Amino acid sequence: MKTGKKLNLCLLLLIAFTGSVAAQELITNVYGRDIHSLNGKWNAIIDLYDQGQRMKIYENQQPKGNIDFYEYAFEGGLRLNVPGDWNSQSPELKYYEGTVWYARHFDAKRLADKRQFLYFGAVSYRCKVYLNGKEIAEHEGGFTPFQVEVTDLLKDGDNFLAIEVNNRRTKDAIPAMAFDWWNYGGITRDVLLVKTPRTFIEDYFIQLDKNAPDRIIARVRLSDKKAGEKVTVVIPELKINAELTTDAEGKAETVLNAKKLQRWSPEEPKLYGVTVSSNTDRVDEQIGFRNITVKGTDIYLNGKPTFMCCISFHEEIPQRMGRAFSEADAAMLLNEAKALGVNMIRLAHYPQNEYTVRLAEKMGFLLWQEIPIWQGIDFTDNDTRQKAQRMLSEMIKRDQNRCAVGYWGVANETQPSKERNEFLTSLLETGKQLDTTRLYVAAFDLVRFNSEKQRFVMEDDFTSQLDVVAINKYMGWYHPWPVEPKDAIWEVVTDKPLIISEFGGEALYGQSGDKNVVSSWSEEYQARLYRDNIRMFDNIPNLRGVSPWILFDFRSPFRFHPTNQDGWNRKGLISDQGMRKQAWYLMRDYFAKKRNNN
Repeated sequence: MKTGKKLNLCLLLLIAFTGSVAAQELITNVYGRDIHSLNGKWNAIIDLYDQGQRMKIYENQQPKGNIDFYEYAFEGGLRLNVPGDWNSQSPELKYYEGTVWYARHFDAKRLADKRQFLYFGAVSYRCKVYLNGKEIAEHEGGFTPFQVEVTDLLKDGDNFLAIEVNNRRTKDAIPAMAFDWWNYGGITRDVLLVKTPRTFIEDYFIQLDKNAPDRIIARVRLSDKKAGEKVTVVIPELKINAELTTDAEGKAETVLNAKKLQRWSPEEPKLYGVTVSSNTDRVDEQIGFRNITVKGTDIYLNGKPTFMCCISFHEEIPQRMGRAFSEADAAMLLNEAKALGVNMIRLAHYPQNEYTVRLAEKMGFLLWQEIPIWQGIDFTDNDTRQKAQRMLSEMIKRDQNRCAVGYWGVANETQPSKERNEFLTSLLETGKQLDTTRLYVAAFDLVRFNSEKQRFVMEDDFTSQLDVVAINKYMGWYHPWPVEPKDAIWEVVTDKPLIISEFGGEALYGQSGDKNVVSSWSEEYQARLYRDNIRMFDNIPNLRGVSPWILFDFRSPFRFHPTNQDGWNRKGLISDQGMRKQAWYLMRDYFAKKRNNN
Protein backbone atom coordinates (compact mmCIF):
# COMPACT_ATOMS: atom_id res chain seq x y z
CA MET A 1 0.00 0.00 0.00
CA LYS A 2 1.38 3.43 -0.91
CA THR A 3 2.21 5.88 1.90
CA GLY A 4 -0.36 8.38 0.68
CA LYS A 5 -3.10 5.77 0.78
CA LYS A 6 -2.06 4.76 4.29
CA LEU A 7 -2.37 8.38 5.41
CA ASN A 8 -5.77 8.71 3.74
CA LEU A 9 -7.01 5.55 5.46
CA CYS A 10 -5.76 6.72 8.85
CA LEU A 11 -7.53 10.04 8.34
CA LEU A 12 -10.69 8.23 7.27
CA LEU A 13 -10.70 6.06 10.37
CA LEU A 14 -9.96 9.09 12.55
CA ILE A 15 -13.04 10.93 11.32
CA ALA A 16 -15.24 7.83 11.35
CA PHE A 17 -16.64 8.83 14.72
CA THR A 18 -17.06 12.41 15.80
CA GLY A 19 -17.87 13.78 19.21
CA SER A 20 -16.49 15.30 22.37
CA VAL A 21 -14.30 12.33 23.18
CA ALA A 22 -11.44 10.89 21.13
CA ALA A 23 -12.42 9.34 17.83
CA GLN A 24 -12.41 5.57 17.90
CA GLU A 25 -12.77 2.62 15.60
CA LEU A 26 -15.43 -0.07 15.97
CA ILE A 27 -14.66 -3.05 18.18
CA THR A 28 -14.75 -6.15 16.00
CA ASN A 29 -17.48 -8.64 17.00
CA VAL A 30 -19.07 -6.63 19.78
CA TYR A 31 -21.60 -9.43 20.42
CA GLY A 32 -18.73 -11.75 21.34
CA ARG A 33 -17.69 -9.47 24.23
CA ASP A 34 -18.82 -8.87 27.79
CA ILE A 35 -21.99 -6.89 27.08
CA HIS A 36 -24.90 -5.53 29.07
CA SER A 37 -28.05 -4.64 27.15
CA LEU A 38 -29.60 -1.21 27.59
CA ASN A 39 -32.62 -2.15 25.47
CA GLY A 40 -36.13 -1.81 26.79
CA LYS A 41 -38.56 1.01 27.49
CA TRP A 42 -36.94 4.44 27.26
CA ASN A 43 -38.58 7.72 28.21
CA ALA A 44 -39.03 10.10 25.30
CA ILE A 45 -39.85 13.73 24.50
CA ILE A 46 -41.01 14.93 21.08
CA ASP A 47 -39.06 18.10 20.29
CA LEU A 48 -41.01 19.50 17.36
CA TYR A 49 -39.27 22.91 17.32
CA ASP A 50 -35.80 21.69 18.35
CA GLN A 51 -35.81 23.44 21.71
CA GLY A 52 -34.20 20.66 23.73
CA GLN A 53 -30.67 21.94 23.27
CA ARG A 54 -31.60 25.42 24.47
CA MET A 55 -33.41 24.00 27.47
CA LYS A 56 -30.58 21.54 28.21
CA ILE A 57 -33.05 18.75 28.75
CA TYR A 58 -30.15 16.29 28.51
CA GLU A 59 -29.21 17.41 32.04
CA ASN A 60 -32.59 16.15 33.33
CA GLN A 61 -32.72 18.82 36.02
CA GLN A 62 -35.19 18.38 38.88
CA PRO A 63 -36.70 21.20 40.97
CA LYS A 64 -34.75 21.66 44.20
CA GLY A 65 -36.52 24.59 45.83
CA ASN A 66 -39.84 26.36 46.02
CA ILE A 67 -39.10 28.63 43.05
CA ASP A 68 -37.48 26.05 40.74
CA PHE A 69 -39.35 24.60 37.81
CA TYR A 70 -38.54 23.14 34.39
CA GLU A 71 -40.75 22.99 31.32
CA TYR A 72 -39.95 19.41 30.51
CA ALA A 73 -39.89 16.00 32.18
CA PHE A 74 -38.85 12.61 30.86
CA GLU A 75 -40.73 10.74 33.57
CA GLY A 76 -44.47 10.23 33.29
CA GLY A 77 -44.74 10.87 29.58
CA LEU A 78 -44.11 9.07 26.30
CA ARG A 79 -42.21 5.77 26.45
CA LEU A 80 -40.71 4.08 23.41
CA ASN A 81 -39.25 0.65 22.82
CA VAL A 82 -35.53 0.44 22.13
CA PRO A 83 -34.68 -0.95 19.68
CA GLY A 84 -37.53 0.20 17.51
CA ASP A 85 -38.70 3.03 15.27
CA TRP A 86 -40.95 5.70 16.69
CA ASN A 87 -43.24 5.79 13.62
CA SER A 88 -44.82 2.41 14.35
CA GLN A 89 -45.15 2.94 18.11
CA SER A 90 -47.56 5.87 18.17
CA PRO A 91 -50.24 6.98 15.67
CA GLU A 92 -49.19 10.59 16.19
CA LEU A 93 -45.65 9.73 15.10
CA LYS A 94 -46.54 7.74 11.98
CA TYR A 95 -45.37 10.52 9.63
CA TYR A 96 -43.12 12.38 12.05
CA GLU A 97 -39.79 13.69 10.79
CA GLY A 98 -37.89 15.68 13.36
CA THR A 99 -36.29 15.39 16.78
CA VAL A 100 -37.14 12.98 19.56
CA TRP A 101 -35.16 12.82 22.80
CA TYR A 102 -34.66 9.41 24.38
CA ALA A 103 -33.49 8.92 27.96
CA ARG A 104 -32.98 6.24 30.57
CA HIS A 105 -31.14 5.54 33.79
CA PHE A 106 -28.79 2.59 34.21
CA ASP A 107 -26.53 1.30 36.93
CA ALA A 108 -22.81 0.99 36.34
CA LYS A 109 -19.54 0.70 38.19
CA ARG A 110 -16.16 2.19 37.46
CA LEU A 111 -13.67 -0.66 37.10
CA ALA A 112 -9.94 -0.12 37.48
CA ASP A 113 -9.02 -3.10 35.29
CA LYS A 114 -11.63 -2.57 32.55
CA ARG A 115 -12.52 -0.20 29.76
CA GLN A 116 -16.19 0.45 28.99
CA PHE A 117 -17.96 1.56 25.83
CA LEU A 118 -21.46 2.52 24.80
CA TYR A 119 -22.30 0.78 21.52
CA PHE A 120 -25.22 1.69 19.26
CA GLY A 121 -26.20 -0.74 16.50
CA ALA A 122 -27.90 2.07 14.58
CA VAL A 123 -29.71 5.33 15.25
CA SER A 124 -31.74 6.91 12.46
CA TYR A 125 -30.59 9.30 11.23
CA ARG A 126 -28.49 11.85 13.19
CA CYS A 127 -27.90 11.70 16.90
CA LYS A 128 -26.01 13.24 19.79
CA VAL A 129 -25.23 11.22 22.90
CA TYR A 130 -25.20 12.70 26.41
CA LEU A 131 -24.03 10.93 29.55
CA ASN A 132 -24.71 12.45 32.95
CA GLY A 133 -25.46 15.82 31.38
CA LYS A 134 -22.46 16.07 29.04
CA GLU A 135 -22.27 15.52 25.29
CA ILE A 136 -19.92 12.62 24.58
CA ALA A 137 -20.51 11.69 20.93
CA GLU A 138 -22.45 12.33 17.74
CA HIS A 139 -23.06 10.23 14.67
CA GLU A 140 -24.69 10.56 11.26
CA GLY A 141 -26.00 7.61 9.28
CA GLY A 142 -29.06 5.54 10.05
CA PHE A 143 -27.80 2.03 9.28
CA THR A 144 -24.29 1.60 10.66
CA PRO A 145 -22.99 1.16 14.22
CA PHE A 146 -20.88 3.47 16.33
CA GLN A 147 -19.40 3.44 19.80
CA VAL A 148 -17.97 5.82 22.37
CA GLU A 149 -15.67 5.03 25.29
CA VAL A 150 -17.14 5.93 28.68
CA THR A 151 -14.50 4.37 30.98
CA ASP A 152 -13.79 7.66 32.77
CA LEU A 153 -17.26 9.12 32.30
CA LEU A 154 -19.35 6.57 34.18
CA LYS A 155 -20.36 7.07 37.79
CA ASP A 156 -20.65 4.36 40.40
CA GLY A 157 -24.35 3.68 40.72
CA ASP A 158 -26.96 5.60 38.75
CA ASN A 159 -26.10 7.06 35.34
CA PHE A 160 -28.35 9.13 33.07
CA LEU A 161 -28.15 8.55 29.31
CA ALA A 162 -29.90 10.86 26.83
CA ILE A 163 -29.92 10.63 23.04
CA GLU A 164 -31.06 13.40 20.72
CA VAL A 165 -32.33 11.68 17.56
CA ASN A 166 -33.34 13.40 14.33
CA ASN A 167 -34.58 11.74 11.11
CA ARG A 168 -35.27 14.91 9.14
CA ARG A 169 -34.37 14.56 5.44
CA THR A 170 -31.74 16.98 4.14
CA LYS A 171 -29.99 17.54 0.82
CA ASP A 172 -26.58 16.58 2.22
CA ALA A 173 -27.80 13.39 3.90
CA ILE A 174 -27.31 9.81 2.68
CA PRO A 175 -29.92 9.00 1.42
CA ALA A 176 -30.98 12.54 0.50
CA MET A 177 -34.36 14.25 0.18
CA ALA A 178 -36.38 11.50 -1.51
CA PHE A 179 -36.13 7.72 -1.38
CA ASP A 180 -38.51 4.90 -2.11
CA TRP A 181 -38.80 3.46 1.38
CA TRP A 182 -40.09 4.63 4.73
CA ASN A 183 -38.04 7.15 6.68
CA TYR A 184 -38.18 5.38 10.03
CA GLY A 185 -36.70 7.38 12.90
CA GLY A 186 -35.46 6.27 16.28
CA ILE A 187 -32.94 4.08 18.06
CA THR A 188 -33.58 1.19 15.72
CA ARG A 189 -30.97 -1.36 16.87
CA ASP A 190 -29.41 -2.59 20.10
CA VAL A 191 -27.79 -0.32 22.68
CA LEU A 192 -25.06 -2.07 24.67
CA LEU A 193 -22.63 -1.32 27.46
CA VAL A 194 -19.46 -3.19 26.52
CA LYS A 195 -16.65 -4.10 28.93
CA THR A 196 -13.16 -5.00 27.78
CA PRO A 197 -9.75 -5.47 29.44
CA ARG A 198 -7.54 -2.40 29.55
CA THR A 199 -5.63 -3.73 26.56
CA PHE A 200 -7.98 -5.72 24.39
CA ILE A 201 -8.24 -7.27 20.94
CA GLU A 202 -9.76 -4.36 19.08
CA ASP A 203 -9.77 -5.74 15.56
CA TYR A 204 -9.23 -8.98 13.70
CA PHE A 205 -9.80 -9.94 10.09
CA ILE A 206 -9.67 -13.66 9.37
CA GLN A 207 -10.64 -14.68 5.86
CA LEU A 208 -9.61 -17.05 3.11
CA ASP A 209 -7.19 -15.72 0.53
CA LYS A 210 -9.20 -14.40 -2.43
CA ASN A 211 -7.95 -17.11 -4.78
CA ALA A 212 -6.34 -19.89 -2.75
CA PRO A 213 -8.63 -22.54 -1.18
CA ASP A 214 -6.26 -23.39 1.69
CA ARG A 215 -4.58 -20.12 2.75
CA ILE A 216 -6.19 -18.20 5.60
CA ILE A 217 -5.06 -14.62 6.11
CA ALA A 218 -5.22 -13.55 9.75
CA ARG A 219 -4.71 -9.96 10.90
CA VAL A 220 -5.06 -8.93 14.53
CA ARG A 221 -4.69 -5.52 16.20
CA LEU A 222 -4.61 -4.71 19.91
CA SER A 223 -6.21 -1.58 21.31
CA ASP A 224 -2.82 -0.25 22.41
CA LYS A 225 0.31 0.19 20.33
CA LYS A 226 2.41 -2.42 22.09
CA ALA A 227 5.23 -4.28 20.39
CA GLY A 228 6.22 -7.82 21.33
CA GLU A 229 2.79 -8.88 22.62
CA LYS A 230 1.81 -12.49 21.98
CA VAL A 231 -1.45 -13.14 20.12
CA THR A 232 -2.83 -16.55 19.22
CA VAL A 233 -5.32 -17.63 16.57
CA VAL A 234 -6.81 -21.07 17.19
CA ILE A 235 -9.12 -23.05 14.88
CA PRO A 236 -9.38 -26.43 16.67
CA GLU A 237 -11.26 -28.28 13.91
CA LEU A 238 -8.50 -27.43 11.42
CA LYS A 239 -5.76 -28.16 13.98
CA ILE A 240 -4.51 -24.60 13.69
CA ASN A 241 -2.81 -22.99 16.68
CA ALA A 242 -0.74 -20.02 15.55
CA GLU A 243 1.20 -17.63 17.75
CA LEU A 244 1.79 -14.12 16.43
CA THR A 245 3.86 -11.23 17.79
CA THR A 246 2.67 -7.63 17.54
CA ASP A 247 4.70 -4.86 15.96
CA ALA A 248 5.11 -1.30 17.22
CA GLU A 249 1.54 -0.51 16.09
CA GLY A 250 0.09 -3.39 18.11
CA LYS A 251 -0.60 -5.33 14.91
CA ALA A 252 0.19 -8.89 13.93
CA GLU A 253 -0.40 -10.75 10.67
CA THR A 254 0.16 -14.28 9.44
CA VAL A 255 -0.82 -16.79 6.76
CA LEU A 256 -2.34 -20.04 7.98
CA ASN A 257 -2.19 -23.14 5.82
CA ALA A 258 -5.44 -25.02 6.28
CA LYS A 259 -5.51 -28.70 5.41
CA LYS A 260 -8.83 -30.36 4.58
CA LEU A 261 -10.68 -27.06 4.82
CA GLN A 262 -14.38 -27.30 3.97
CA ARG A 263 -15.36 -24.08 2.29
CA TRP A 264 -18.63 -22.33 3.10
CA SER A 265 -21.30 -22.47 0.41
CA PRO A 266 -25.07 -21.94 0.19
CA GLU A 267 -25.49 -25.72 0.00
CA GLU A 268 -23.20 -26.39 3.00
CA PRO A 269 -22.77 -23.24 5.10
CA LYS A 270 -19.88 -24.56 7.16
CA LEU A 271 -18.63 -22.37 10.02
CA TYR A 272 -15.57 -23.01 12.19
CA GLY A 273 -15.02 -22.08 15.80
CA VAL A 274 -12.20 -19.52 15.97
CA THR A 275 -10.56 -18.13 19.10
CA VAL A 276 -8.37 -15.02 19.07
CA SER A 277 -6.55 -14.39 22.34
CA SER A 278 -3.85 -12.24 23.89
CA ASN A 279 -2.31 -12.08 27.36
CA THR A 280 -5.30 -10.08 28.57
CA ASP A 281 -8.21 -10.81 26.25
CA ARG A 282 -10.03 -13.59 24.41
CA VAL A 283 -12.72 -13.50 21.73
CA ASP A 284 -14.60 -16.54 20.40
CA GLU A 285 -16.12 -16.41 16.96
CA GLN A 286 -17.79 -18.52 14.26
CA ILE A 287 -16.17 -17.91 10.88
CA GLY A 288 -16.65 -19.49 7.47
CA PHE A 289 -14.21 -19.53 4.59
CA ARG A 290 -14.94 -19.24 0.87
CA ASN A 291 -13.47 -17.89 -2.36
CA ILE A 292 -15.43 -15.53 -4.59
CA THR A 293 -13.85 -14.19 -7.76
CA VAL A 294 -14.63 -13.04 -11.28
CA LYS A 295 -13.10 -14.55 -14.41
CA GLY A 296 -14.26 -13.07 -17.68
CA THR A 297 -18.06 -12.95 -17.51
CA ASP A 298 -18.42 -15.60 -14.81
CA ILE A 299 -18.72 -15.34 -11.03
CA TYR A 300 -16.84 -18.14 -9.34
CA LEU A 301 -17.78 -19.34 -5.89
CA ASN A 302 -15.17 -21.75 -4.53
CA GLY A 303 -13.82 -22.22 -8.04
CA LYS A 304 -17.19 -23.05 -9.60
CA PRO A 305 -19.19 -20.75 -11.93
CA THR A 306 -22.33 -19.86 -10.00
CA PHE A 307 -25.59 -18.23 -11.06
CA MET A 308 -26.91 -15.80 -8.45
CA CYS A 309 -30.53 -16.66 -7.65
CA CYS A 310 -31.22 -13.53 -5.64
CA ILE A 311 -33.96 -11.62 -3.86
CA SER A 312 -34.06 -8.26 -2.09
CA PHE A 313 -35.93 -7.12 0.98
CA HIS A 314 -36.12 -4.04 3.14
CA GLU A 315 -35.37 -4.06 6.86
CA GLU A 316 -39.09 -3.94 7.57
CA ILE A 317 -41.76 -6.22 8.98
CA PRO A 318 -44.72 -5.26 6.80
CA GLN A 319 -47.30 -6.99 8.98
CA ARG A 320 -46.59 -4.57 11.82
CA MET A 321 -45.51 -1.65 9.58
CA GLY A 322 -42.24 -1.19 11.41
CA ARG A 323 -38.49 -1.55 11.19
CA ALA A 324 -37.11 -5.07 11.65
CA PHE A 325 -34.74 -5.17 14.63
CA SER A 326 -34.59 -8.57 16.34
CA GLU A 327 -33.40 -12.11 15.74
CA ALA A 328 -37.04 -13.16 15.34
CA ASP A 329 -37.52 -10.48 12.67
CA ALA A 330 -34.42 -11.70 10.84
CA ALA A 331 -35.70 -15.26 10.94
CA MET A 332 -39.05 -14.27 9.44
CA LEU A 333 -37.48 -12.45 6.49
CA LEU A 334 -34.81 -15.06 5.83
CA ASN A 335 -37.16 -18.03 6.08
CA GLU A 336 -39.33 -16.49 3.37
CA ALA A 337 -36.22 -16.05 1.23
CA LYS A 338 -35.31 -19.69 1.86
CA ALA A 339 -38.77 -20.84 0.78
CA LEU A 340 -38.30 -18.98 -2.52
CA GLY A 341 -35.15 -20.99 -3.16
CA VAL A 342 -32.54 -18.23 -3.47
CA ASN A 343 -28.82 -18.57 -2.85
CA MET A 344 -28.22 -14.82 -2.49
CA ILE A 345 -29.87 -11.79 -0.89
CA ARG A 346 -29.38 -8.15 -1.75
CA LEU A 347 -29.88 -6.28 1.52
CA ALA A 348 -31.34 -3.23 -0.10
CA HIS A 349 -30.63 -0.37 0.05
CA TYR A 350 -28.53 -0.02 3.21
CA PRO A 351 -26.58 -2.14 5.70
CA GLN A 352 -29.11 -4.18 7.64
CA ASN A 353 -29.14 -5.54 11.17
CA GLU A 354 -26.22 -7.70 12.27
CA TYR A 355 -28.73 -10.34 13.36
CA THR A 356 -29.84 -10.65 9.74
CA VAL A 357 -26.27 -10.90 8.44
CA ARG A 358 -25.21 -13.57 10.94
CA LEU A 359 -28.34 -15.67 10.54
CA ALA A 360 -28.12 -15.43 6.74
CA GLU A 361 -24.60 -16.81 6.96
CA LYS A 362 -25.76 -19.77 9.05
CA MET A 363 -28.63 -20.45 6.63
CA GLY A 364 -26.44 -20.36 3.53
CA PHE A 365 -27.16 -17.06 1.78
CA LEU A 366 -24.59 -15.04 -0.07
CA LEU A 367 -25.12 -11.35 0.70
CA TRP A 368 -24.84 -8.14 -1.25
CA GLN A 369 -24.61 -5.23 1.18
CA GLU A 370 -24.64 -1.61 0.11
CA ILE A 371 -24.73 1.92 1.45
CA PRO A 372 -27.69 4.15 0.47
CA ILE A 373 -26.07 6.11 -2.35
CA TRP A 374 -29.38 6.42 -4.17
CA GLN A 375 -30.91 8.99 -6.49
CA GLY A 376 -30.52 12.61 -5.46
CA ILE A 377 -27.10 12.47 -3.78
CA ASP A 378 -25.13 15.71 -4.12
CA PHE A 379 -21.93 14.42 -5.70
CA THR A 380 -20.35 17.89 -5.69
CA ASP A 381 -20.38 18.15 -1.88
CA ASN A 382 -17.12 16.99 -0.29
CA ASP A 383 -18.77 16.63 3.13
CA THR A 384 -21.31 14.25 1.61
CA ARG A 385 -18.46 12.26 0.09
CA GLN A 386 -16.78 11.95 3.49
CA LYS A 387 -20.06 10.76 5.01
CA ALA A 388 -20.32 8.08 2.32
CA GLN A 389 -16.75 6.98 2.98
CA ARG A 390 -17.47 6.71 6.70
CA MET A 391 -20.64 4.70 6.09
CA LEU A 392 -18.84 2.32 3.77
CA SER A 393 -16.04 1.88 6.30
CA GLU A 394 -18.46 1.25 9.15
CA MET A 395 -20.33 -1.34 7.08
CA ILE A 396 -17.15 -3.16 6.08
CA LYS A 397 -15.60 -3.08 9.55
CA ARG A 398 -18.71 -4.54 11.17
CA ASP A 399 -19.04 -7.48 8.77
CA GLN A 400 -15.49 -8.06 7.57
CA ASN A 401 -15.41 -11.59 9.04
CA ARG A 402 -18.78 -12.64 7.64
CA CYS A 403 -17.94 -14.91 4.72
CA ALA A 404 -21.56 -14.74 3.54
CA VAL A 405 -20.92 -11.18 2.40
CA GLY A 406 -19.71 -11.58 -1.18
CA TYR A 407 -20.45 -8.10 -2.52
CA TRP A 408 -19.99 -4.53 -1.33
CA GLY A 409 -22.35 -2.18 -3.18
CA VAL A 410 -21.36 1.47 -3.65
CA ALA A 411 -24.35 2.94 -5.49
CA ASN A 412 -27.84 2.41 -6.86
CA GLU A 413 -29.42 4.28 -9.77
CA THR A 414 -27.04 7.22 -10.11
CA GLN A 415 -26.63 9.40 -13.17
CA PRO A 416 -23.25 9.65 -14.96
CA SER A 417 -21.18 12.79 -14.47
CA LYS A 418 -17.59 13.70 -13.77
CA GLU A 419 -18.48 14.49 -10.16
CA ARG A 420 -20.39 11.25 -9.70
CA ASN A 421 -17.54 9.20 -11.13
CA GLU A 422 -15.01 10.85 -8.82
CA PHE A 423 -17.32 10.35 -5.84
CA LEU A 424 -17.85 6.65 -6.54
CA THR A 425 -14.19 6.11 -7.36
CA SER A 426 -13.31 7.46 -3.93
CA LEU A 427 -15.69 4.91 -2.40
CA LEU A 428 -14.01 2.06 -4.26
CA GLU A 429 -10.61 3.28 -3.07
CA THR A 430 -11.89 3.50 0.50
CA GLY A 431 -13.39 0.03 0.39
CA LYS A 432 -10.38 -1.65 -1.18
CA GLN A 433 -8.06 -0.20 1.46
CA LEU A 434 -10.11 -2.17 3.98
CA ASP A 435 -11.12 -5.29 2.04
CA THR A 436 -10.12 -6.85 -1.28
CA THR A 437 -11.62 -10.29 -0.62
CA ARG A 438 -15.10 -9.31 -1.84
CA LEU A 439 -16.51 -8.18 -5.17
CA TYR A 440 -17.48 -4.55 -5.70
CA VAL A 441 -20.75 -3.81 -7.46
CA ALA A 442 -23.16 -0.99 -8.26
CA ALA A 443 -26.67 -1.03 -9.71
CA PHE A 444 -27.58 1.12 -12.75
CA ASP A 445 -30.89 2.05 -14.40
CA LEU A 446 -29.33 3.35 -17.64
CA VAL A 447 -30.01 0.53 -20.13
CA ARG A 448 -31.87 1.80 -23.21
CA PHE A 449 -33.15 0.20 -26.40
CA ASN A 450 -31.22 1.26 -29.48
CA SER A 451 -33.67 1.06 -32.37
CA GLU A 452 -30.91 1.14 -35.01
CA LYS A 453 -29.00 -1.76 -33.50
CA GLN A 454 -32.18 -3.44 -32.27
CA ARG A 455 -30.30 -4.05 -29.02
CA PHE A 456 -30.49 -3.00 -25.39
CA VAL A 457 -27.32 -1.00 -24.67
CA MET A 458 -25.79 1.14 -21.92
CA GLU A 459 -23.01 3.70 -21.82
CA ASP A 460 -21.34 4.43 -18.49
CA ASP A 461 -17.55 4.61 -18.15
CA PHE A 462 -17.66 3.91 -14.43
CA THR A 463 -18.64 0.27 -15.01
CA SER A 464 -15.01 -0.48 -15.97
CA GLN A 465 -14.00 -0.06 -12.32
CA LEU A 466 -16.43 -2.67 -10.98
CA ASP A 467 -16.10 -6.43 -10.60
CA VAL A 468 -19.78 -7.02 -11.34
CA VAL A 469 -22.29 -4.72 -13.05
CA ALA A 470 -25.94 -4.77 -11.98
CA ILE A 471 -28.93 -3.44 -13.90
CA ASN A 472 -32.35 -2.31 -12.68
CA LYS A 473 -34.78 -2.58 -15.58
CA TYR A 474 -38.55 -2.71 -15.26
CA MET A 475 -39.58 -3.97 -18.68
CA GLY A 476 -43.35 -4.19 -18.91
CA TRP A 477 -43.85 -1.77 -16.02
CA TYR A 478 -42.03 1.56 -16.33
CA HIS A 479 -40.78 0.62 -19.82
CA PRO A 480 -43.07 -0.75 -22.57
CA TRP A 481 -41.64 -3.53 -24.68
CA PRO A 482 -40.05 -2.17 -27.91
CA VAL A 483 -39.94 -5.72 -29.30
CA GLU A 484 -41.31 -9.06 -28.25
CA PRO A 485 -39.50 -10.45 -25.16
CA LYS A 486 -38.06 -13.31 -27.22
CA ASP A 487 -36.41 -10.72 -29.49
CA ALA A 488 -35.09 -8.47 -26.73
CA ILE A 489 -31.33 -8.86 -27.25
CA TRP A 490 -28.89 -7.32 -24.73
CA GLU A 491 -25.43 -5.97 -25.49
CA VAL A 492 -24.49 -4.46 -22.13
CA VAL A 493 -21.00 -4.46 -20.53
CA THR A 494 -20.26 -7.64 -22.45
CA ASP A 495 -16.86 -8.21 -20.81
CA LYS A 496 -18.19 -8.46 -17.24
CA PRO A 497 -20.74 -10.54 -15.32
CA LEU A 498 -24.16 -8.91 -15.35
CA ILE A 499 -26.84 -9.22 -12.66
CA ILE A 500 -30.40 -8.02 -13.20
CA SER A 501 -30.68 -6.46 -9.76
CA GLU A 502 -34.26 -5.20 -10.05
CA PHE A 503 -37.22 -6.07 -12.28
CA GLY A 504 -40.92 -6.60 -11.79
CA GLY A 505 -44.10 -4.62 -11.32
CA GLU A 506 -46.89 -3.98 -8.85
CA ALA A 507 -49.88 -6.12 -8.03
CA LEU A 508 -52.39 -5.95 -5.22
CA TYR A 509 -52.67 -9.39 -3.64
CA GLY A 510 -55.95 -11.11 -4.46
CA GLN A 511 -56.84 -8.69 -7.25
CA SER A 512 -57.75 -10.36 -10.53
CA GLY A 513 -57.72 -8.59 -13.86
CA ASP A 514 -56.70 -8.59 -17.47
CA LYS A 515 -53.17 -9.96 -17.87
CA ASN A 516 -52.67 -7.57 -20.80
CA VAL A 517 -53.58 -4.37 -18.94
CA VAL A 518 -50.93 -2.73 -16.80
CA SER A 519 -53.40 -0.60 -14.88
CA SER A 520 -55.32 -3.64 -13.68
CA TRP A 521 -52.79 -3.89 -10.79
CA SER A 522 -53.63 -7.56 -10.97
CA GLU A 523 -51.71 -10.66 -10.05
CA GLU A 524 -52.34 -11.90 -13.58
CA TYR A 525 -50.56 -8.92 -15.13
CA GLN A 526 -47.65 -9.16 -12.69
CA ALA A 527 -47.29 -12.88 -13.49
CA ARG A 528 -47.30 -12.17 -17.23
CA LEU A 529 -44.68 -9.48 -16.73
CA TYR A 530 -42.47 -12.00 -14.91
CA ARG A 531 -42.88 -14.59 -17.66
CA ASP A 532 -41.90 -12.01 -20.27
CA ASN A 533 -38.80 -10.92 -18.34
CA ILE A 534 -37.71 -14.49 -17.76
CA ARG A 535 -37.96 -15.07 -21.51
CA MET A 536 -35.83 -11.99 -22.13
CA PHE A 537 -33.12 -13.25 -19.75
CA ASP A 538 -32.25 -15.97 -22.27
CA ASN A 539 -31.02 -13.20 -24.59
CA ILE A 540 -28.44 -11.75 -22.16
CA PRO A 541 -25.22 -13.68 -22.84
CA ASN A 542 -23.31 -12.42 -19.79
CA LEU A 543 -26.24 -12.75 -17.35
CA ARG A 544 -24.98 -14.31 -14.12
CA GLY A 545 -27.80 -13.52 -11.72
CA VAL A 546 -31.31 -12.13 -11.32
CA SER A 547 -33.01 -10.47 -8.38
CA PRO A 548 -36.73 -9.63 -8.51
CA TRP A 549 -37.79 -6.45 -6.82
CA ILE A 550 -38.87 -7.32 -4.12
CA LEU A 551 -39.72 -10.06 -1.58
CA PHE A 552 -42.39 -8.18 0.42
CA ASP A 553 -44.60 -5.21 -0.35
CA PHE A 554 -43.08 -2.30 1.57
CA ARG A 555 -44.15 1.10 2.81
CA SER A 556 -43.30 4.08 0.63
CA PRO A 557 -44.47 7.72 0.64
CA PHE A 558 -44.01 7.69 -3.17
CA ARG A 559 -47.10 5.55 -3.69
CA PHE A 560 -50.28 7.62 -3.93
CA HIS A 561 -52.87 5.37 -5.58
CA PRO A 562 -55.69 5.35 -3.01
CA THR A 563 -57.00 1.84 -3.62
CA ASN A 564 -54.15 -0.17 -5.09
CA GLN A 565 -51.20 1.28 -3.17
CA ASP A 566 -52.35 3.35 -0.18
CA GLY A 567 -48.79 4.18 0.84
CA TRP A 568 -47.32 0.80 -0.17
CA ASN A 569 -45.03 -0.21 -2.99
CA ARG A 570 -46.84 -3.33 -4.25
CA LYS A 571 -43.95 -4.88 -6.20
CA GLY A 572 -43.54 -7.61 -3.61
CA LEU A 573 -43.78 -11.27 -4.50
CA ILE A 574 -45.44 -11.47 -1.08
CA SER A 575 -48.10 -9.07 0.17
CA ASP A 576 -47.85 -6.86 3.23
CA GLN A 577 -49.95 -9.51 5.02
CA GLY A 578 -47.54 -12.31 4.11
CA MET A 579 -49.57 -13.83 1.25
CA ARG A 580 -47.74 -15.15 -1.82
CA LYS A 581 -48.72 -13.75 -5.19
CA GLN A 582 -48.80 -15.69 -8.46
CA ALA A 583 -45.39 -14.33 -9.50
CA TRP A 584 -43.81 -15.88 -6.38
CA TYR A 585 -44.45 -19.37 -7.73
CA LEU A 586 -42.96 -18.46 -11.13
CA MET A 587 -39.75 -17.26 -9.51
CA ARG A 588 -39.55 -20.28 -7.23
CA ASP A 589 -39.67 -22.57 -10.26
CA TYR A 590 -37.19 -20.43 -12.21
CA PHE A 591 -34.69 -20.49 -9.36
CA ALA A 592 -35.06 -24.25 -8.93
CA LYS A 593 -34.24 -24.72 -12.60
CA LYS A 594 -31.21 -22.43 -12.36
CA ARG A 595 -29.87 -24.16 -9.26
CA ASN A 596 -30.19 -27.55 -10.93
CA ASN A 597 -28.21 -26.25 -13.91
CA ASN A 598 -25.42 -24.76 -11.79
